[in-house]
Amino acid sequence: MPRKTWRAALAAYASPSTLVLLLLGFAAGLPYMLVFSTLSVWLREAGVARETIGYASLIGLAYAFKWVWSPLLDQWRLPLLGKLGRRRSWLVLSQILVILGLIGMGFCDPQKHLSWLIAIAVVVAFASATQDIAVDAYRLEIVDDTHQAALAASYMSGYRVAALLATAGALFFAEGFGSTGFNYKHSAWTGTYVLFGLLMVPALVTCLLMREPPVPLRTQLSAGRYSFVHQLASVFVLIVLLVSVPAMFTQLYNTDFASVLFGDANLFDLLLEDRAFLRAILYITFTAMCLSTMGRRGLAPVLTPVNDFVMRYRWQALLLLGLIATYRMSDTVMGVMANVFYIDLGFTKDQIAGVSKIFGLIMTLIGAGMGGLLIVRFGILPILFIGGAASAGTNILFVMLADMGANLQMLIATISLDNFSSGLATSAFVAYLSSLTNLKFSATQYALLSSIMLLLPRLIGGYTGVMVETFGYHDFFIITALLGIPTLVLILVHWYQESRREGPTPTQTPEPTQTTNAIE
Repeated sequence: MPRKTWRAALAAYASPSTLVLLLLGFAAGLPYMLVFSTLSVWLREAGVARETIGYASLIGLAYAFKWVWSPLLDQWRLPLLGKLGRRRSWLVLSQILVILGLIGMGFCDPQKHLSWLIAIAVVVAFASATQDIAVDAYRLEIVDDTHQAALAASYMSGYRVAALLATAGALFFAEGFGSTGFNYKHSAWTGTYVLFGLLMVPALVTCLLMREPPVPLRTQLSAGRYSFVHQLASVFVLIVLLVSVPAMFTQLYNTDFASVLFGDANLFDLLLEDRAFLRAILYITFTAMCLSTMGRRGLAPVLTPVNDFVMRYRWQALLLLGLIATYRMSDTVMGVMANVFYIDLGFTKDQIAGVSKIFGLIMTLIGAGMGGLLIVRFGILPILFIGGAASAGTNILFVMLADMGANLQMLIATISLDNFSSGLATSAFVAYLSSLTNLKFSATQYALLSSIMLLLPRLIGGYTGVMVETFGYHDFFIITALLGIPTLVLILVHWYQESRREGPTPTQTPEPTQTTNAIE
């Protein structure tokens, strides 16, 4: 792909699509924070037990498993609202539910109607996660691959501003309306959540005014060949499979096989006496049913987008999935222990919050914007490599900070450069994932790929505390920096293959769209 001029690169931010994604990013950031961190503060101020607040955090599973129902957004047109188009209809529906849900949450006093408050928060979380799926699909379809990073940077800017407003800003409003840790006042939180519900209205108006992505009707029809009942059945079968497989291994682990191998018991005794073994048999039956011919047919709406990805890239799919699974591993694993590290080093909470909110936010937005600009100018793969190298390399700054102690200037420099590299890498990675998706299944494939991105880092992140206890912070940050090397090797291999290929690259979707006018 020939390089574009700097003027052409800057023009990517002059598109109306950039403003649209800024507002949609703002709408995505508000509910996410209001059903997590802000809700936790509200519940605790109302005197709700910590255990209950911990259970309430399970609302976040809606975001972790949003890919389960993402095929519905690709393959089913909503009645009535469907006249707005495949993407806008889901955006409007989800945003209406979020607005009504946030207002409804505000009128539920956790001291009297806690169950209703949690139930409505679950609805808001599912609606918000659905909005995220629809926004990603809309962004993929409105412009071509080279402009995806610019839209991602705009989306990230709106999201980060909304996240700050929905956390620190929400607490400020609740305090200003009269509710404090010493004097809880439900009406103050009602006013706060109603206010934030109304802040969603500009995004709703934007969705009504913006144009539907010009995806060919033939592409939409070929993606939506499954009935609504079949799609719901697919979601049900997938949920059963996701629950049954880990539960099966857990129950088998708890089964007393030692009494059969080394004692006098037999399998018949296990059937009569060992409840874990009985539950294991039940989950094995469920798993077998899901993987049977009938079960695979039921999973067709979910498996079809996966099969499409494998068929398009064939053996290269393993390379691409390896790159996706490891790209954010270095900074994500490190980030799990970052705040703990600051506290252990001797920084105050005010210093950490001030530096991360001011310098961190500013540098993240600058990094994301720079990433979008550079990708339009030089292409995706070069900036993807630079972003991966920078994300891993900035971990060395944490090594230096660990050796220097509680040095505020070094903390500012470390957080600033780390957030800049994170913003650059995020915009590059979003553009790369976008280039891998097929417009027929943009919502499903992007949701799946982005979930794969977080899987391995989250699993390794669970052992970061053990790693710090074993190696210390100095060696821990060196290890996290080294975790970025496999990704860089995979990018170079992929880059080399692309340079040898003539014609369109395999990362281009078969039916690309190119438009920069998102508003009619």
